[in-house]
Amino acid sequence: MTVFPNVPVGTTNNNAGSILSLDLGTQMGWALRHPDGTIVSGTVSFKLGRFEGGGMQWVRFKHWLDELGAAVVLGKIYFEEVRRHSGVGASHVYGGFLAHLTAWAESSEVPYQGVPVGTIKKHATGKGNASKAQVIHAMKRLGHNPADDNESDALALLHCVLGQGGAR
Repeated sequence: MTVFPNVPVGTTNNNAGSILSLDLGTQMGWALRHPDGTIVSGTVSFKLGRFEGGGMQWVRFKHWLDELGAAVVLGKIYFEEVRRHSGVGASHVYGGFLAHLTAWAESSEVPYQGVPVGTIKKHATGKGNASKAQVIHAMKRLGHNPADDNESDALALLHCVLGQGGAR
């Protein structure tokens, strides 16, 4: 069973590859732009189960990346670069996802880059300190229907790096 229901397996890509944007976290938002311009997005949960060890979310995250990497040619990965978290736990979780993402990207030879949250929000809404609701609204104006703020953030990041859909 695939964790990417909207991503056609075996998609033919040009040399540029697809662009993946991630809102790193336990409830992770993702957006993927294929070379033909189609965009798919969603969220995936890496929440630990009651009887799971602490490392299982990283095992599942790596499996998720492996599955996506087998389904499409990734040209570049962008992630939301968070410089400050409200709590120690959130900071540790973000750091864990970032460490696993960068290690996977290095071993898969996929370039990656962080983009500051304020830059993403400013591009999407015109305000670097926009609320979650404002970012969601901006993505809806572009024709997307994000399930939550995580998916909306991943879409906003994707549009930011593509230089599309800036604030109006």
